[in-house]
Amino acid sequence: MKKLEEYVVSIPDFPEPGIIFRDVTSILQDADGLHLAIEELLKMVDGVDFDVVLGPESRGFIFGMPVAYAAHKSFVPVRKKGKLPRETVSARYELEYGTAEIEIHKDAIRPGQKVVIIDDLIATGGTIEAITGLVEQLGGEVVKICFVMELAGLKGREKLGKYQVESAIVYEGK
Repeated sequence: MKKLEEYVVSIPDFPEPGIIFRDVTSILQDADGLHLAIEELLKMVDGVDFDVVLGPESRGFIFGMPVAYAAHKSFVPVRKKGKLPRETVSARYELEYGTAEIEIHKDAIRPGQKVVIIDDLIATGGTIEAITGLVEQLGGEVVKICFVMELAGLKGREKLGKYQVESAIVYEGK
């Protein structure tokens, strides 16, 4: 079987010159690649004491749900503002050009619950930093943050310094 990084298609000069876009959808398109990605994430949480898997829209849903299912844990979706039907808590965070807002249901995390966050990619870390704030606002404890890919050159891990962070693939550049 191939290594996980061999399933990633790299597209030079997208979305602008000098950037190499790492396309995670190529992992999803291959049954072996998808299986390997989920297996890598399951290894990351093996031995971790946790109650809930939390995944941000949309690729955090894709990778977090199978982990929650396999570990027999609940799953909490993090959505863009205005997409959840019940009472929510929200967090605003900075993007490269502007701001965005995410939210989770107010009753999604109970005080004392231990949370694993799973997403496809860490770049600047702003989204996950906002999510950790929501979890802690609701009384939860982030016990691990797992990614399929990491763009280390964007230093997102630095924003998450107080958490245990693990990535299946680390690209040194941006």
